[in-house]
Amino acid sequence: MMRKLKLIWDFRGPDALKIAEHHEKHLKDYIAIENTNLNITGFEQLNELHSIAFMVVTDDEMKPIRDALKPHRGQLFTE
Repeated sequence: MMRKLKLIWDFRGPDALKIAEHHEKHLKDYIAIENTNLNITGFEQLNELHSIAFMVVTDDEMKPIRDALKPHRGQLFTE
């Protein structure tokens, strides 16, 4: 089974949640254009001033997507 990785973009400040939600739309557009293996995206509010947008990719897709989209960090994805 292929490892799944969660690429994460951090947004901070009073508008962080709105920005993360909007960023997810761009991630969905990228998935549609590039026809990636997985179609898992989302956004979360961690606290009032910190939200994230994320995209889950397979291990073999990680490097080209990371280089193209420049996420702030990543971690293993567990469902």
